[in-house]
Amino acid sequence: MDLALEEAERALAVGEFPVGCVLVHQGRVVAAGARENSGPDGNEFDHAEIVAMRRLLETAPSLDFGEVVVYSTLEPCLMCYSTLILNGFRTIVYGYEDVMGGGSRLELSRLPSLYAAMEVRVIPGVRREACLQLFQRFFRDEQNEYWRDSPLSRYTLEQN
Repeated sequence: MDLALEEAERALAVGEFPVGCVLVHQGRVVAAGARENSGPDGNEFDHAEIVAMRRLLETAPSLDFGEVVVYSTLEPCLMCYSTLILNGFRTIVYGYEDVMGGGSRLELSRLPSLYAAMEVRVIPGVRREACLQLFQRFFRDEQNEYWRDSPLSRYTLEQN
């Protein structure tokens, strides 16, 4: 998670939403990414998890993704969570809960058979305080408009 925090710090330093993601296989980092294009003219495609997965596909497409552990500073959103599990990732570790759009609490067993049979291990709250501090710094910076006044922003700024 420390490396995911470093990715998030780099994103924050250039005004991006501070999400960092690191993919680890057998104790070795195989890919990493940070949120990109979260500014006013940005998009919702370049999430840290998607960036990291694209890099992994470029460098190690034949790796067994079921053996790769995903570390993210923020709980993966529904898009990222479903993309991760559809691609075979089965262990997801995150630092800070996304009360507005987190997807990892989705009950897969209640979904159609493609998802219902999947067994995914989600480990929340790893280095939560350090992750929380990054998001608080982001939301306190008046230069950053991304998700300003959102439920996530309000929840984050209320945390002690």
